[in-house]
Amino acid sequence: MKIKPLLIIIAGSLTSILFSCCSNINYNNGDNNIDSLNISHLIHLYTKIILPCESEVGVIHIYSEYPDYNFVIEPDEGFTCIDDVARAIVLIANSHNDPDNKTIKEMHALMPEFILNMQADNGYFYNFLRKNKTINKTYPTSIPEPNWWSWRAFLALESYPASWHTTAPRAQEAINKLVHNILNEYLNKPLKFKTIEGIKLPAWLPHETAADQTGILIIALVKYYQRTQQEEALTLIEKFAEGLLHMQKGDSSSFPYGAYLSWNNIWHAYGNIQAYAMLKTGQLLGRDDFIHSALLEIDHFYPYLITQNYLNYFIIKYNNIDYEIIEMEQFPQIAYGIRPMVFACLEAYDVTGKDKYLKMAEQIASWFTGKNPAGKIMFDHNTGRCYDGIMSPDDINLNSGAESTIEALLTMQAILNHPEINHTNIYETH
Repeated sequence: MKIKPLLIIIAGSLTSILFSCCSNINYNNGDNNIDSLNISHLIHLYTKIILPCESEVGVIHIYSEYPDYNFVIEPDEGFTCIDDVARAIVLIANSHNDPDNKTIKEMHALMPEFILNMQADNGYFYNFLRKNKTINKTYPTSIPEPNWWSWRAFLALESYPASWHTTAPRAQEAINKLVHNILNEYLNKPLKFKTIEGIKLPAWLPHETAADQTGILIIALVKYYQRTQQEEALTLIEKFAEGLLHMQKGDSSSFPYGAYLSWNNIWHAYGNIQAYAMLKTGQLLGRDDFIHSALLEIDHFYPYLITQNYLNYFIIKYNNIDYEIIEMEQFPQIAYGIRPMVFACLEAYDVTGKDKYLKMAEQIASWFTGKNPAGKIMFDHNTGRCYDGIMSPDDINLNSGAESTIEALLTMQAILNHPEINHTNIYETH
């Protein structure tokens, strides 16, 4: 859904007036739009490379630093990764228009090639590519294992329509190999519990209690099931969702107000996509309890976060009466901590038809346009950049890397796909 041209002008003008910084990059909005979003900075981060195996692939640079937004390579990790290429694939694959832009079309075709070339013999995925374009096979967050980057690769490949899979047999083969691993790893895993700081937790999720990872894996499995109708996948989706019910703590009147813990006894904002995953699962399975569970977090925990001016993380314990905070931090705040909440609110609206969820999505998305602890614009429509984080009320990280940029674009894409939202409420001056 495209935003009205006048609103685009208003949004661009506000970001220019309220927050700007110098850059030597010549951004030309021109054709660099999908769904009326300026993706100029994403295109700046994108490049086409030839791997040592002679495969031509499309990648996204991880780090882009203020003031010139040149690329920086982290020596231990590399210069690109599945995590960010997968995010970009989801953005491009979910667009509703077919822009007359060769680079965007190239991204659509070549970024999946990068994902496929990063699959290891064991079916999981490596994450990072080194400066010399060889795969980083030793860094802890690049090892092919059941972890974030493998789930993101899965979701990225499943974000393309079913018709694409019929013409991309290599993608089908890669997905089938990964799903075989996932089913072997988790389908028959015993429904055991563990206790940490007095809190009873399910131990049949990825990394036993990684509810955040479970959320993204559920979303990918839902897409996979809708395409293949594989019953084992449906069974595992339900098993994972049952685990997420046990990761939810507190209630409508007691802390943490229905929040899904992220892992063990920790809640963190980044990647906390569980409510959205539960809404998707509830609809797929006809399980109202899953839907009500998601709405509990959205109705009661999200307002708490808003009153706190958002949080980075907290760690809790249970004293047999209530949950106590062991440690809590407000900063840093990043785009990846905001986007999951917006997704969940919009999905809640789609499920219930209740306008209050649109209003909450507007309010949370306004974090990008100045309604945040620093009172600064974080997503600049004129450049397509999103700044890397709010470090304190007086300190903004003006770098604009791949994660921040794409998470912001995913948020705005979802907002624009809901014409019922009053976009001026998001772009108003704060």
